This record gives sequence, C-alpha cells and structure tokens, in this order.
Amino acid sequence: MATLKYSRQRESIKEFLRTRTDHPTADVVYENMKLIYPNISLGTVYRNLSLLADLGEIKKLSSFAGADHFDGRTERHCHFMCIRCERIIDLESEGIHHIMDLAGENFKGKITDYSARFFGLCEDCLKETEGNSDSSK
Repeated sequence: MATLKYSRQRESIKEFLRTRTDHPTADVVYENMKLIYPNISLGTVYRNLSLLADLGEIKKLSSFAGADHFDGRTERHCHFMCIRCERIIDLESEGIHHIMDLAGENFKGKITDYSARFFGLCEDCLKETEGNSDSSK
C-alpha cells in the first residue's frame, strides 16, 4: 500500500473529531473546518472523512437518522440514539463485549468485531415526556 501524503486539513478533521462527543455529521465538520480553512470545500471534507474511516482512524456511524455521523473514538464501544432528538451518545458498556462470543457460538466463521446500537429516549427527552404526562393529569 502506498504511503499516504500528510495533509494538515485531514489531521485537523481527525483532531476535531477527537475533541467531540456529539458524533457530528459531515456538514458540522465542514462548518467547523471552514473556521480554520476558509477555502476548504465540502467535497474535501467528505473525501477526508471517508479516507479516515477507511483507514480506521475514525468511525463512520451510518443509519442513524439519515445522515452519516462521525466518531473520533475508535476503540470498541456502543452507541445510543434518542428516537426523539436524534442525539447520539457513547455508552460505557464494558460488560457487553462477551456478545462476540455469544454470537459466535453457532457460527462456523470467525467474528472479529461488532457494532451495537441502542435506541430509546435520552435522559432529557425522557424527563420532558414525563413532565408532559404529569401536566396532562
């Protein structure tokens, strides 16, 4: 494989994602990169996000509320998505890693990774829902 040429923009995108816990979309990354690189194009951001995901330097989260989201945290972890506000939250779930063993019990191949996603109401939306049900009584 050819050596990848260093890119300040690509490194800035990667560093930006590492400072975030909200799993931004490409559009959010683009808006923030424009503050540093006023002439950067949306296409450049998309290409770099795709390349970084392919290299395993960031995670691409697909099928969450339409648009892809990106995560600078590459170690194995689970995600939760609120079905109301569409917020994506990292779940600290050390006890779930045995799921690969369970999944592999009746599988003749070799499972090397997994991606667990959980859906429901986040704490803020749950409080809002409970508050609305209290006021309707």
